[in-house]
Amino acid sequence: MTFTGRQGLIIFLVLFLMSMGSMAQSHRQPGAAEIKLRLKKLNFLGSVLYVAAHPDDENTRAISFFVSDQLAATAYLSMTRGDGGQNLIGPEIRDLLGLIRTQELLAARRIDGGEQFFTRANDFGYSKNAQETFAIWNKDEILSDVVRVYRQFQPDVIINRFPPDERAGHGQHTASAVLSQEAFDKSGDANFLPDQVKEFGVWQPKRLFTNTGRWWNQTVNEKTPDVVTVNVGTYNMLLGKSYSEIAAESRTQHKSQGFGSSGRRGDAPEFFEFVKGEKADQSIFDGVNTTWSRIKGGEVITPMVDQAIAGFKDDDPAAVVPQLLKIRSAIKNLPTSVWKSRKENEVNILIQNCLGLFAEATANSYWAAPGEKVRVDFEIINRSKNSVKLTGIRSLPLSLDSTCSATLTDNMLLNFKTEKLLNSDLDYSDPYWLKKPHSQGVFTVDNASLIGRPENPAAVLVDFTFRVSTDELQVSVPLIYKRTDPVKGELIRPFAIVPPVFINFDKAEYLFYNLSPQTVNVQIISSAENSTGTIELKLPSGWRSDPTQHNFALKKKGQEQTFSFTVYPGTEEGVRPLEALVKMGGNEYDKSIKLIQYDHIPTQVVLPKASAKAVRLNMKKEGTRIAYIMGAGDEIPSSLRNMGYDVWEMTDEEVTTANLKKVDAVVMGVRVLNTNERIRFFMPDLLNYVKEGGTLVMQYNTNFELHIDTDQFSPYALTLSRDRVTQEESEVRFLKPDHPVLNYPNKITDTDFKGWVQERGLYFPSKWASEFEAPLSMNDAGEPPRNGSLLVAKYGKGYYVYTALSFFRELPEGVPGAYKLFANLVSIGKNKNGNGSKGKSKSGGR
Repeated sequence: MTFTGRQGLIIFLVLFLMSMGSMAQSHRQPGAAEIKLRLKKLNFLGSVLYVAAHPDDENTRAISFFVSDQLAATAYLSMTRGDGGQNLIGPEIRDLLGLIRTQELLAARRIDGGEQFFTRANDFGYSKNAQETFAIWNKDEILSDVVRVYRQFQPDVIINRFPPDERAGHGQHTASAVLSQEAFDKSGDANFLPDQVKEFGVWQPKRLFTNTGRWWNQTVNEKTPDVVTVNVGTYNMLLGKSYSEIAAESRTQHKSQGFGSSGRRGDAPEFFEFVKGEKADQSIFDGVNTTWSRIKGGEVITPMVDQAIAGFKDDDPAAVVPQLLKIRSAIKNLPTSVWKSRKENEVNILIQNCLGLFAEATANSYWAAPGEKVRVDFEIINRSKNSVKLTGIRSLPLSLDSTCSATLTDNMLLNFKTEKLLNSDLDYSDPYWLKKPHSQGVFTVDNASLIGRPENPAAVLVDFTFRVSTDELQVSVPLIYKRTDPVKGELIRPFAIVPPVFINFDKAEYLFYNLSPQTVNVQIISSAENSTGTIELKLPSGWRSDPTQHNFALKKKGQEQTFSFTVYPGTEEGVRPLEALVKMGGNEYDKSIKLIQYDHIPTQVVLPKASAKAVRLNMKKEGTRIAYIMGAGDEIPSSLRNMGYDVWEMTDEEVTTANLKKVDAVVMGVRVLNTNERIRFFMPDLLNYVKEGGTLVMQYNTNFELHIDTDQFSPYALTLSRDRVTQEESEVRFLKPDHPVLNYPNKITDTDFKGWVQERGLYFPSKWASEFEAPLSMNDAGEPPRNGSLLVAKYGKGYYVYTALSFFRELPEGVPGAYKLFANLVSIGKNKNGNGSKGKSKSGGR
C-alpha cells in the first residue's frame, strides 16, 4: 500500500498515539482536576522535542513544565536505549539493560506526560569523542532516524541537552547535539532522503536551543545574550505539585542507574541558549502560532474549547461531553495535518475520561502461540448518566468482529467472555530491535515503520465501538493478563505472542578447560497444548554429543521437561556457539525465553536464539571454594562455577572471621563499595583475612557515593578516578611480564587480550602506594598510559588485588583470556613451588 507524504505521516501518528503506554497498563482514569488541565491543552498547538543521548539525560523538569504548564506536545528523543551502562538493580547488561532502561523511560514519561522516541543507535559504552561515536554508529543511518522523528513529530522547537563539542563530556553526548543540529537543517530539505519525504513530507522547526547547564557554563544567567530563561519550578494548582516534584518522581524511574530523586519546591530557572533558526526573546515559542488558526479553518474551534472549559463541572465531568463531541466534529472537518490527528486523539481520550468509561480485555494466560486458543474476559462500565451503548468489538489478531447493542447504564458493570484462536501468521512479541543480530553500533530493524518507536505495538489490540448519544467513539485497549498478589495487589502484564516451545540451556556459557566431556542440560517449556517432537544440539565442528537427540511429549501448556546431553569438546581453543533445535510437526523452533521482571516496569519477554557459548581453553586454577560478596549485580559467580569453583555468595551476616577461613579467595562484586551500606562494618574482617594469608579481589568501584572512607577498603593508599580505556582492542603492555598474576597457573600473553568486548576497564585508580605493583598498562588512542587497571599488593601473608578491568562484561561473554587472567587472580599465593611479588612482602598496612 502506498501513501502520500501526509497519509503516511498521519497513519504513523495515529498508531503511535494509540500505542503510547498501551503495552504496560490498562486505562488510568484521571480525576476532574487533571481532566480540566487536558481540556485547556486542547487550545494550545505548539510542540517541543528534547534531544539527548541516553535514558536519564533528559531534563524531566523541563519536560514536565512544557507538558503541564505550557500545555505543549512534548517528547524526548534519546539516541540510544542506554545499553552500554552499568546496572544497579540486577545482573542484566548490554541489550537486556537497554530493554530495562527503555521501559524506565516509558515509566518516566507516564509520570511527566511526555512522549518517547529512539533511534537505532546502540549504546556501545563510554566514548571519548564524537568521531569515535559516529564511526561505530554509522552517522548517516542515525541522522536519517533523527530526521525521521523530526518529520513525524513535527516539533516547533528543538532543545538539545548538550553542546556539540567536548564540553558535553561523553562522545555520545556530543554526537547527539551534532546530529540534532544537522537534522534541523536537513528535515526541511525535500532532496534529503526523498523516499522518507514521500512518506512523511518535510518539516522545518522554528528554532533550536541548547539547554545550557552549569556544569559547562557556570556563568550563564538570565542576562546572558541569546538565552531564554524559563522558571520550570512553578506550582500547578490542578496537579497539586510543582514541576520539580513531578520531575523527581519521573527521574526516580531510572532505578537501574540509582537515580532516585527527592522533590524540590521553589523557583528553578532553566537556560535555553539560542543556536539555530529564528531568535526568541521572551518565550521559546516566540513567533510560533500556537492557536487553532495555524490550521486552515481552525479558528472556529478556539471559542468552542473555551466554552467547554467554562462549562466544566468538577463534580460532573460528563456534562461537557456534548460540547466535546461538537469539538471533535469540527476537528474532523479540518484538512489533514499532524495537529488534526493529535487533537482528535486528545478529544477522544477526554470523552472517555469524562464518561468514566472503562473497557478492558483480559486473557486467561500471559502468552500463547499463534494458532492457539485464547479465552478473553471483557469488562466494560460507563460511570456517567450519559447515553452510552456498546455497538461492536473487533480484534484482527483474534479474528474477532462482532456487532452488538448493549446499553451501558450508569455504573452497571458489563462482563462477558469469548474464546478465539490467535491467527497463525502473527509475529512473536520480542522487542523489535532485538529480533535480529546487530552490529556494535546499530540495531537491525527490517520494518522501517517501527524506527523511532519506543517499543512494539501491543501484541493483540481490541477495538471497542461505542455510541455516545448519536456519535461513535472508538476505544482501543491492549489485551493484558492480570492477577492479584496477596501483598502487591493487582498485577498487570502485557499479553505476548510466543513460539509453541521454548528451549533454555542451564548455563549461558560452558567452559571446557580440558578435553573432558561435560553434561549440558536443556529445558523445554511448552506454551501450547500437545507439543511433541525431538530436540537436538547443533555443535561446533569436531564436537559431538551423546545422545544426538531426545524425543519429548508435553501434553499441557506450561509443562517442562529437561534433557541431558554429554558433550565432548574439540581440541581447538576458542569461543563457539552451542545451539539447540526442536523439530515438531514439520516445523523447527530455536527460541529461548528470558523474562525481565521488576516492580517499576512491565514484565518484558525476550526471545533470543536458544544458544550458549562453548568456551574451549586450556586453563588451570588453584583452590576449590570462593566467597563472592555481591555489589551492584553481575554474573561472575556463574562464571566462577563454570571454572569449577564452589562459590559461596555470602550475605553481609556471613562475612565473619570463622567463615572466611573456609574459603580460598574472596571476590568483591562490581561497585560493592558504592552499593553495600554495611561494607564499612565487615571490611576490617576482610583485610584481616588477607593479612592472615587469604586472597581478596576487589573489582571496580566508582569514585563517588562510596559507603566507606577511602582509606578503609585497601591495606595501602589507593585513589580512585574516572580514568578508563574504552577501546576494547587497545594495546595491553606488560610492565612486569614476570609477575605471578601473568604467569601462574596460566601464562598470560598478548593473545589473551583479544576478543574483549565494549571496553578494557573503567574507573581506574590514578594513584597508589608503592606497596602495589601494576603489571599492566594500556590507554585509548591519543591518551597517556593508564597503569591502574590491575594492582596487586602483598599484605601480611596474603594478597590484595584491585582490578578495574571489566571482567563483569568479559566473563559472561566467554572471553578465554579473561577467564585465564581471573583464574590467576584468585589463585595468587597458592603456587606450591613459590609465588610472590618480588621484594614486596609486607606485614604492615594502613
